[in-house]
Amino acid sequence: MVAAFDGIPSLYIADGHHRAASAARARTEVSSRALAGASLGDGADASTMLAVAFPHDQVQILPYNRSVKDLGGLSSGEFLKAIAERFDLSPGPAMPARRGEIAMYFDGRWQTLRPRVPADPSDPIGALDVSVLQDQLLAPILKIADVRTDKRIDFVGGARGTGELQNLVDRGQAAVAFSLYPVGVADLIAVSGAGAIMPPKSTWFEPKLRDGLLIHLI
Repeated sequence: MVAAFDGIPSLYIADGHHRAASAARARTEVSSRALAGASLGDGADASTMLAVAFPHDQVQILPYNRSVKDLGGLSSGEFLKAIAERFDLSPGPAMPARRGEIAMYFDGRWQTLRPRVPADPSDPIGALDVSVLQDQLLAPILKIADVRTDKRIDFVGGARGTGELQNLVDRGQAAVAFSLYPVGVADLIAVSGAGAIMPPKSTWFEPKLRDGLLIHLI
């Protein structure tokens, strides 16, 4: 098995980046303590971590969609006018048909948004639809600068479907919702190859391991 893994040129972390970073920090700390002569206990090994590896063609990436609670003080007309300055709008389906399109549910109907200024394809992050949505709509129009901390935005994993987005708006729990075309595995590899980090909440990976599948008593 070790020899088989030695033949794999690269492994990419698709999920669990924070856990991997914590494991790396723990390895550094434990190694420092060991060099200082500290006892680590029987069987302690900080050089390994638990992971499951999937071939790239057996991983499905679903979109991570967005809903926004309010329009940031804009009226419906002002909101649509601001969008029309940056995007071409037309009636469309709940799921974007292709990359470069964003589906928006607002005022009881789905519309397709296409940016008037296309993203730079040479920028692996800026070319992502999730970045276009953030850079051209969420930040400048709805004033959501950081999706990680702004309480006005919620994320809806692709496994929950676009019906959940529509329900949130129809029930008054959100003012507008956005459905994205899923990121491809090649996009993730390109971002990693550039030494960059994927935008927050940009991928929903399937399959996911069952919680409690592996348990280790401490």
